[in-house]
Amino acid sequence: MNAKRDEKTAAPEADMLRLDQQLCFAAYSTAHAFNRLYRPLLEKLDLTYPQYLVMLVLWERDGLTVTQIGERLFLDSGTLTPLLKRLEGAGRIARTRDPADERRVLITLTGDGQALRTEARCIPPQIGKALDMTPTELAALKSGLDKLRTALNGEGGSE
Repeated sequence: MNAKRDEKTAAPEADMLRLDQQLCFAAYSTAHAFNRLYRPLLEKLDLTYPQYLVMLVLWERDGLTVTQIGERLFLDSGTLTPLLKRLEGAGRIARTRDPADERRVLITLTGDGQALRTEARCIPPQIGKALDMTPTELAALKSGLDKLRTALNGEGGSE
């Protein structure tokens, strides 16, 4: 017998519609829990979670286009542009037209944005401590989530 087929048909149909059986709800509620965990840490930096993600991308590589940032964060420009405007208004980034192609907007860190990186260094260890997981457990969880995201985005190869 095929073990995977047995696993898929083992639960009665009524159980398949229970909220606690939904992978999507587990991911959704976990994302909300992460936001609650990050909120007080990021408030000290005057950042929202999405703004923090933008800053992480720019701390890795400054001077990216809006499109490049969006690709890294899986966000479209309509979602990203208001975030960038708020970061610019707070003096964390600068938005300028690319001289080589006026259609592209370059995003660069300001001095304040670069300095914020030092303050943000305390966040990952605090998150790690709150999760109470070993580095090996965290790496395995992240790998599984990356695999799930890839599959959901239709980027996985067929097997």
